[in-house]
Amino acid sequence: MTDLTPSFGERAVALAGESDRTDLAAFLTRALRLDEAAVVRLRRRGDDVLSAWIMTGFDVLAARIVRGTVHPADLCVAADSLRTALTASLGTAKAIDPGWAMDSAWRGALPPDEGFAHVDDVPARVLVELAQQGVALTRDAGAQGPPASLLAQEVLEVSGGETVVGVPMRMVFALGAMGFVPTTGRDSMAADDIAADEVVRVRASNTWIRLDARYGSVYLRRSGGLGLTVL
Repeated sequence: MTDLTPSFGERAVALAGESDRTDLAAFLTRALRLDEAAVVRLRRRGDDVLSAWIMTGFDVLAARIVRGTVHPADLCVAADSLRTALTASLGTAKAIDPGWAMDSAWRGALPPDEGFAHVDDVPARVLVELAQQGVALTRDAGAQGPPASLLAQEVLEVSGGETVVGVPMRMVFALGAMGFVPTTGRDSMAADDIAADEVVRVRASNTWIRLDARYGSVYLRRSGGLGLTVL
């Protein structure tokens, strides 16, 4: 992996390959659609992997893992400046300057990397169909965005062993908005464009619930409206 410090001093990001630059740029594009002033948090995970985090606006965190490293090991920057730097660096193997540090703009802690138990797998089509229903309800009500009551509503119950997890609509919306479920068409909200065997993995810890799709994960703290009980 590229040595970061000599190139940019205090802040730098190096990605392993072109696909990693493209993946991270796509993640940032989705984040900026939700919030044009989005802040992304980059965190080193081992020698050759980093995680990128954003706050979706649904009180849900979204994360994408890419091959690369960041210096310092935990850094917050503006999503638009990082995307611009990534786009300009496509076709090169150089480390990039991610922009000014914005650590003070991040509120709240990140979930731990470990400690999650697998509850069950849910067909991705089910979650996309739920998101479609939620969007339709919002439109029928003439609302500018999903009402708080809809976001907090648990729309799916998942169980595995002695664990029962209630998945609220806010997580379903966040998963769809970030485009984490792969589709065969242009519409990320079209259930028919999703392979029948594509699944989303539901995991839970004592304090967090997470949905893992092929292209990323969304997280919700239990105190933020999650229904999770261990029988």
